[in-house]
Amino acid sequence: MREWVLAAVIIALNPTVGMAASAEAGAVVFHKCQICHQLGKNAVGPNLVGVVGRKAGTAPNYNYSAAVKNSGITWDEANLNEWLEGPKKKIPGTKMMFAGLKDANDRANVIEYLKTQK
Repeated sequence: MREWVLAAVIIALNPTVGMAASAEAGAVVFHKCQICHQLGKNAVGPNLVGVVGRKAGTAPNYNYSAAVKNSGITWDEANLNEWLEGPKKKIPGTKMMFAGLKDANDRANVIEYLKTQK
């Protein structure tokens, strides 16, 4: 019985527990990314249209670090989640300076948003 009460309290205090990721919420969080990334063109960072499912380091006309180009990673949800949590941890030697999104819900929402950018 206590376990059920504890679970109910946790859910009540964190209403996002168990909720599906939202592209709409991801669009809001993505504003943090727009300091360096644009949709549809390269900027300080590469164009992120079509990033989900793309091999890392292959967006046209962007000068990637050797670490990213040689990573062998394909940007699926799991790899994007790890990257967004800590880019330098996921791919040591990357030139991406972003410290990462520590909130798992923010990462999931950004990934959902990026999935809509084709």
